[in-house]
Amino acid sequence: MWTIIEQIFPYAIVFTIPLLITALGGLFSERSGIVNIGLEGLMISGAFASALTVNFLQDSMDTTSALWIGLLVAVIVGILFSLLHAFASINLSADQVISGTAINMIAMALTVFLARNITGSGNIRITSGFTPFDVPILSQIPIIGDLLFTKTYATTWFILLVLLVSAFILNKTKFGLRLKSCGEFPQAAQAAGINVVRIRYIGVMISGALSGLGGAIIILTYAGEFTGSVSGLGFLALASLIFGQWRPLGILGATLFFGFASTIANVSQVIPELAVIPPIILKIFPYVVTLIALVIFSKSSQAPKAAGEPFDPGKR
Repeated sequence: MWTIIEQIFPYAIVFTIPLLITALGGLFSERSGIVNIGLEGLMISGAFASALTVNFLQDSMDTTSALWIGLLVAVIVGILFSLLHAFASINLSADQVISGTAINMIAMALTVFLARNITGSGNIRITSGFTPFDVPILSQIPIIGDLLFTKTYATTWFILLVLLVSAFILNKTKFGLRLKSCGEFPQAAQAAGINVVRIRYIGVMISGALSGLGGAIIILTYAGEFTGSVSGLGFLALASLIFGQWRPLGILGATLFFGFASTIANVSQVIPELAVIPPIILKIFPYVVTLIALVIFSKSSQAPKAAGEPFDPGKR
């Protein structure tokens, strides 16, 4: 059993990281009061932007610089796409679920269209992505070293740092408290002098930045090629957000669970001990557990009270 865990752990962490950063993006948006089911589309836009950027730069500069520039471009493109959702949801008071769905559809169609016109196909391949490495000294620690500090990526530690910073911002800073107040009682927040519209725009833009980053990490770590899809990971990140009860550490636990469950499903047929379990059971297991958990904990949900509700600045 230990051998199985040791084999799949590094791959599970790699799969978890894009889920984690995307779910964190959704957290900032929903804590501000804007439901964002467009995470999938934002991830696709980031994946496309990073793949295209690295594809153009990989022959003219060193690989590491090209990869980090690709991540930066993905963040910028994610922000730009999220502004569409922010404008529709905040300024036009559009249904936020419909707006998020539109983002998913637009991102998928537009990126595939551009990829076909730029490369002649719907795919964009990069020659090399981030290289996994063993952390010096720490990888030699018994048990923990093999699990946490071997075959790891620089992006993994960067995202974990973003998680810690996000938790601090949401719980210990003035901006974080204002963000959460806009998602709980926007009218009271406005009466206290908080610009609810601006805070909600910032929340949605942060979700775009982090979701775009999540899509880019998929391409630049284990995928290596943009195909017009992120295999539903945006929706899985949304489920992780709900399962994690809109809290940073809860989201970390939820994404780890999904990451391990999905990794086990993907490698089950090459591990004799898992091959006896039908693959379909392993693939649907995390989703079934999520549905059960949502039913059980629905009455104690920690969702922001005003999430999904349009805000009228003129209403008192």
